[in-house]
Amino acid sequence: MWNKFLLIVKDPDLRRKFLYLLGFLAAFRLAASIPVPGIDALKLKEFFAANQFFGLLNLFSGGALDNLSIMMLGVGPYITSSIIMQLSTMIFPRLKEIYQEEGEAGRQRFNQYSRVITLPLALIQGFGLLTILERQGILQFAFSEKVANVIIVAAGSILLMWIGELISEYGIGNGVSLPLIAGIVSRFPLDLRQTLTNFDPSQLPTLIMFAVLSVVTVAAVVVISEGDRSVPIYYAKRMRGMRMYGGMTTYLPLKVNQAGVIPIIFALSMLLLPQMVANFFAASGNIILKTVATFVVNFLANLWLYAAIYFILVVLFTYFYTFITFDPQAVSQNLQKSGAFIPGIRPGNPTAEFLYYIISRITLTGALFLGVIAVLPIVIQAATNITTLTVGGTALLIVVSVVLETAKQVEGQLSLRAYE
Repeated sequence: MWNKFLLIVKDPDLRRKFLYLLGFLAAFRLAASIPVPGIDALKLKEFFAANQFFGLLNLFSGGALDNLSIMMLGVGPYITSSIIMQLSTMIFPRLKEIYQEEGEAGRQRFNQYSRVITLPLALIQGFGLLTILERQGILQFAFSEKVANVIIVAAGSILLMWIGELISEYGIGNGVSLPLIAGIVSRFPLDLRQTLTNFDPSQLPTLIMFAVLSVVTVAAVVVISEGDRSVPIYYAKRMRGMRMYGGMTTYLPLKVNQAGVIPIIFALSMLLLPQMVANFFAASGNIILKTVATFVVNFLANLWLYAAIYFILVVLFTYFYTFITFDPQAVSQNLQKSGAFIPGIRPGNPTAEFLYYIISRITLTGALFLGVIAVLPIVIQAATNITTLTVGGTALLIVVSVVLETAKQVEGQLSLRAYE
């Protein structure tokens, strides 16, 4: 590891990439420390301490929501627009053709559509969020100030999306995910200081349990993220002129967790949307709307019911997203066109059915794992009455997954330098 670090420091290209990465993350954290005007800091702290819904939103804003910074929306609108575009490929065949069949140019065009949709989503989410906080008494401003703040937080989200694009282009790693990990990691020293300041010897067994659980969760995330089922692929021998082609053996890796952290974001969106709408109408003058909104808020306030619904949604969305991104029929056709086949399986529809059979079973393991990871902090909080979001399963899943992905990119860059 020390030798690799020295290679990174000595190589000018890699060193420049890491300096760009650190610079962009520093710019994000600096912007995340600038709050919108008119905040009651004491009410804000009390509100976040009592509301897990906004704690989850804070996680996906990269830690920029707990001080109501201009970056409070984080990459949430961009992630939501990306999800909408992915779902649209099932409805509009032309979008599916652009995404899957037009290569890199098609993917860039597809991503451009996602960027365009991000702006109206940021404006809508910013307006809804500021309205809810205003009704809680945390923010106080006139209508013109509210409009200005909506534009500011929407611009902050667009700016963060641009920073993510710059990280992907000039730095190293996934530009959308790295701001999330920066926000999560930045909270750890604060939580550690708070734990040491309020240390009570009677809580020592609980703290040890949290530490052990964190280590076990990290190990499990690594195992599941790296786990795959290797399907053997044979290429038939073909004569072209005087040369023989094919006849080699390779593998088709089918990952246990094809969907990554996306199903958790899907499930959170499905749960957070009714909560946000219900909070919005909880103070409505219409008795029916107020009654329905209060019922929804109280129903989802039950942690055990919330955890059960959350778990089921994560499992369902894992299967849903896996079969959106992995098409057995398309893989079967590509194998057949290239003269490849799975031993013992006929090309065409039998190959597609075999791949569907395998992927549907290994995805069960990944889906159950993601479900457990998602509800882990909720179950612990319900059992111990201690909020552990920072070391929660979702946060660890994001951190470990992003670190693994970034490490692979660094390894790839180092491999190129070794060949040179």
